Amino acid sequence: MDERKVRVRFAPSPTGPLHIGGVRTALYNYLFAKQHQGDLIFRIEDTDSNRFVLGAEEYILESFEWLGIRFDEGVGFGGNYGPYRQSERREIYRKYVEALLDNGTAYVAFDTPEELNAKRKEMKNFQYDATTRMQMCNALTLSKEEVDAWLAEGKQYVVRFKVEPNIDVHVEDLIRGDVVVRSSVLDDKVLYKSADDLPTYHLANIVDDHLMGVTHVIRGEEWLPSAPLHVLLYRAFGWEDTMPCFAHLPLLLKPEGNGKLSKRDGDRLGFPVFPLEWRDPATGESSSGYRESGYLPEALINFLALLGWNPGNDREIFSMDELIEWFDLAHCSKSGARFDYEKAKWFNHEHILRKDDEEIADMFIPILQEHGVEAPREKVVAVVGMMKDRVSFVKDLWDTCKFFFVAPTEYDEKTRTKHWKEDSPRYMIELADLLEGLHDFSLQNQETTVMQWIADKRYNTGAIMNAFRLTLVGEGKGPHMFDISALLGKEETLRRMRRAIAVLK
Repeated sequence: MDERKVRVRFAPSPTGPLHIGGVRTALYNYLFAKQHQGDLIFRIEDTDSNRFVLGAEEYILESFEWLGIRFDEGVGFGGNYGPYRQSERREIYRKYVEALLDNGTAYVAFDTPEELNAKRKEMKNFQYDATTRMQMCNALTLSKEEVDAWLAEGKQYVVRFKVEPNIDVHVEDLIRGDVVVRSSVLDDKVLYKSADDLPTYHLANIVDDHLMGVTHVIRGEEWLPSAPLHVLLYRAFGWEDTMPCFAHLPLLLKPEGNGKLSKRDGDRLGFPVFPLEWRDPATGESSSGYRESGYLPEALINFLALLGWNPGNDREIFSMDELIEWFDLAHCSKSGARFDYEKAKWFNHEHILRKDDEEIADMFIPILQEHGVEAPREKVVAVVGMMKDRVSFVKDLWDTCKFFFVAPTEYDEKTRTKHWKEDSPRYMIELADLLEGLHDFSLQNQETTVMQWIADKRYNTGAIMNAFRLTLVGEGKGPHMFDISALLGKEETLRRMRRAIAVLK
């Protein structure tokens, strides 16, 4: 472990909604930072101005607020290393571009898009590198006078990193070990574009990490191919001593396991791939989010944490604090993690069970109000405590237990055919009279009295209780019958029974 204070960063581009894979990357950074009493930086990488999407930055911040992932500094949070938005750091980057040009590890190139396309057509698998750079229009092939003249007249250019060939570049990765890449396979990446006076991701990323004291770069596997270049850039600046430790996380795979998870997979199979609902400002197209689909943030966090990491045993349910305590990059997988969206529902169910009944009731009351139901809070809490083990989402409580709040007006035909027999009206009239005579309508007293009556009359318990259920619920579902009648109360129980007797006959 680096002896410096741990500092990690999550640096999205504001090009659209936050993908669930990005959420997992941010989560792992957060867990790592908190576990080591470190800092988590929120940086916006917006050097590609052509891809900027209005509202994306605000969406990303709102997502993390909902998820409970807190940043210590950055855009929207302040800090001593700002600005944290790359488009506001032009002057800083320009100095480092000049430093690379001065020490000969970068060079100016004037190739136009048309010239580059022509070269790609001419050479199969063309790559701008040590074998081709001397055929191109750049400061290595032009005289100093030509270069100075073109710069003076404002000709557009880029600055490319000069990768020396035939070098073994070692990337020490906390998950994958020593990754060795031959420099000859790398191209001379563009580091800066004069057209918008901004660096590319590769330069800005390295400069920002260095200046902000980032000690560990925890990011997705898709960035692994760029890691050797970043190692070479650190060397070019003479920053080897402050080079961060790398950790490249496994990909999130399609539910079938074949390829990287995409929005199309969510559309195809009917699950969200974004934390919050997103409306595209250009097309107006709306995409579902986990929040609006009824997921608890702690359930989504728990689900994502176990996609690519395991605690070393069979345990699956964790709070955020427990994840901070248990998380270990050494237990991250090298191979991709299949996105089992059905398991996400299971996690939601488990976290509903672990939540206090009062808190679930507060979430359920607005749903009741949407259906025109105003009920005493203590009744809602009691119903939630009785029924929450039957649902994966709080919104499903309505269909599962609406009979507690709204008397049935229709009776399920299948249940009626199976359980409402010729003698059922007589049994229910007797039962209603028995219940009406009770002064103590508690669950225990109802159950003792009714079961004794059934025994004394030598009635069939199933015949009585199934008909009783139909009168109160309208179908053959629900918890223990005396739980239902005790919660409904004597007056409502008798009213429902007598109406059912009259309707069903």
